[in-house]
Amino acid sequence: MFDHVSINVLDFAKSVAFYTKALAPLGFEAQYVDEAGKSAGFGPKGTPCLWIAEGKPASRGIHVAFASDARTVVTRFFEAALPSGGKDNGPPGPRPDYGATYFAAFVLDPDGNNIEVVTHAPR
Repeated sequence: MFDHVSINVLDFAKSVAFYTKALAPLGFEAQYVDEAGKSAGFGPKGTPCLWIAEGKPASRGIHVAFASDARTVVTRFFEAALPSGGKDNGPPGPRPDYGATYFAAFVLDPDGNNIEVVTHAPR
């Protein structure tokens, strides 16, 4: 289990807009945005667990998977992420190669990081 993850983004405003919309179905919101507009923390109320900061990304293709308790949340994440600047990297659906009840969606964020929402809840 992790406490938080922090990634650098090239376009802070674009990334804030993306994560605000894409993570809303999970109950995540911007918990903190600094006054200079250079860093923000997202998560459930009172618990930021994904931090973004403007700067040169250390690498591209980071994979972050968020847990969900329902397939409908996985689908809502996908539907919210695409019009917010995300790119389809795998629509909502079962992933039997990963597990019998693995249901996930994958979206590339504006910097090319692979953001996943997954549930292991049975159908």
